[in-house]
Parts: sequence; C-alpha cells; structure tokens
Amino acid sequence: MKETSADSRPSGPDTQTLSTGSAQKAKSQSPSTATEARTPVLEAYWVERKRYLEHIRKVPELRRRNIRATLIYLLRRFLWSFGFFPIFIAFWVPLVLSWFNPVVMVTRAMPSLQAFINANPEVQANTEQTLFIAWLSIGFIFAVFDLVLTPFKSPYEYEADVHMRAWEQEQKRRRHESNQQRRDPLPDKV
Repeated sequence: MKETSADSRPSGPDTQTLSTGSAQKAKSQSPSTATEARTPVLEAYWVERKRYLEHIRKVPELRRRNIRATLIYLLRRFLWSFGFFPIFIAFWVPLVLSWFNPVVMVTRAMPSLQAFINANPEVQANTEQTLFIAWLSIGFIFAVFDLVLTPFKSPYEYEADVHMRAWEQEQKRRRHESNQQRRDPLPDKV
C-alpha cells in the first residue's frame, strides 16, 4: 500500500487492485473462499485505521479532550457505584422488608439506633467499620459491573470512526469509477 504523507489517504493502484480484484473474485468463488478474498479489503481498512489513529494521537487538542473524557467517565462511573447504589440499597432493602411502610421501617430501626447510641465507643467504632466495609464492597461490585457494561469510548475512536466512514465511501466511489471505466470503454475514433 502506498502512502505519500501522514495526512494523505492511501492511494494508487495497490488499493484499487485490492478492492476491485477482491470484489470480482468474491462473485466468482464459493462462499468459503469469498471471505478469504475479502480479507485484503479488511486488512486495508485496519491498516488505514491504525495509521490514522497514530496520526491523531499526536494532536494536542484531542489529547486534552481524551484526558478530560476519561476523567469525566471515571467520575461518573464511581459516583454511581459508590454514591448512588449503596445509599439506594441501604434505604430500599429496609423499605421492601417493611412492606413499603416508612413508619414500620423507622419503628424497626429505632431500637438499633438507640442501641448504637448507648453502646460504648469500641462497639460504635466496630459498627461504623462494618458499615464502611459494606458500603465499600457494594460500591466496588457495582463499579466493576458498571465499567464492564459501559466501556469507555475515547474521542480518538470517535474520530477514527468518522474518518473510516469517509474512507469507505471514497473506496466505494473508486470501485464504482473503475467498474464504470471497464464497462464503458472509450468509443473508437470515427
């Protein structure tokens, strides 16, 4: 594949041959060999994507945007995991156990709160430590699941997706033009 500079897209006969040649082979071959014939086009796609990602990683504006997006993503995930979910569970579970009656929930909680207040400092410290460990474990479990279920998509990937859509359109246009040239030869001189 030919490249003229870091900014230019690959061009030349190699790219056109890969795309048009594989399309003709795919039409004439069986389904199992058709996928083998499309691999040069896929390979050209990933080579172009990798080249473009390497190029845009050097852009300072995108680097700042990536750092900011990463920090916002992590802050949102950990606020949900350690802020919302443990507090929600701490109030929801007792509310469900009291059949959604807040009066019953408070009535059941009052003896435990009175016992906590009347206990000696060692028991209070032990209870606080247990609550902190429960909060931390619930938050950690939700953080792991949240990070797995909502993966981070960097601005680099977004920019590469936009670029590759334009690149695919350019490749389709080139293939179409080369097919038109093959179908419509120039008329003989009169």
